[in-house]
Amino acid sequence: MADVKYSVSLKKLEEIIAKIESEEIDVDELAKKVKEAVDLIKTCKEKIEKAELEVKSVVDGLKVQET
Repeated sequence: MADVKYSVSLKKLEEIIAKIESEEIDVDELAKKVKEAVDLIKTCKEKIEKAELEVKSVVDGLKVQET
């Protein structure tokens, strides 16, 4: 799932949450959707952390060039 774009993962997560909140989801499917939501949250978190590291690296590189 890590190869999926952040925006796609976030959209899927929002759809699952909307289904759960609106009670459109069957009880038998609930556990499956909660597990999928957890996986999507992990994927989004990993992508955010990776982006933060990349931005920090770029900013740090700019600081070195300024001195």
